[in-house]
Amino acid sequence: METGSSVTAIYHAVLGAIASGNATRGGIASHIGRKSPDIGHPLAVLEDSQLITREADPFRKGRSLYRITEPLIVFYEAVMRREWTRLERGDTAGAWRNSQATFLAQVVGPHFETICRDWALSSGDDTFGEAPGEVGAGVVADPLRRSQIQVDVAVFALGEAGHPRRVLSLGEAKWDKVMNRAHLERLRRARDLLAVKEYDTSATRLTCYSGAGFDPELSDIARADPRVQLVGLDRLYG
Repeated sequence: METGSSVTAIYHAVLGAIASGNATRGGIASHIGRKSPDIGHPLAVLEDSQLITREADPFRKGRSLYRITEPLIVFYEAVMRREWTRLERGDTAGAWRNSQATFLAQVVGPHFETICRDWALSSGDDTFGEAPGEVGAGVVADPLRRSQIQVDVAVFALGEAGHPRRVLSLGEAKWDKVMNRAHLERLRRARDLLAVKEYDTSATRLTCYSGAGFDPELSDIARADPRVQLVGLDRLYG
């Protein structure tokens, strides 16, 4: 029989796994050394408590992604718990040096992606050609290159029965990196792969979201191609 402390530990373990970037049920279970069925109850309790959300991957049927709803919990699990020894000794500068990269990658980055999705969902017709019907995040498989493309902001039109699902925009979000042509090419590859899978990508706009800006080449491309959009902090918070 599990004791109270062991029950608490499993919830912290699940939250820590998600905070470390493990968003699928299998990934969470593997991270904490459990079998997938063993974490069904903790996931359900955390979801019912609104500490985590479960979102369907729009590109992979039956696959869900788990996210922590409160950035402060992500900060606690991803940064503070790992730095308790330094923090207890009063070495806050050392704790920050050791965890700054983790903070940017696992706390700020995912939160910025959420902000971009919220912005996309509330944007008007001009941004994507029409009002979004659904916004999410997902993974596009690339069998030829044996890789996966993470789409941080996927914008879809309202569904129409009997018609392919229309993709209004595919977006990548980077908080602390100046975005360049390589980011755009990754989105183009994702668009082409989805077209093969019978999504309607005829009017898909490729959108780069950045908190650090865009390099000159990417800016020139966006000026010349109306289907390439650059969204910086001025638009997100304007």
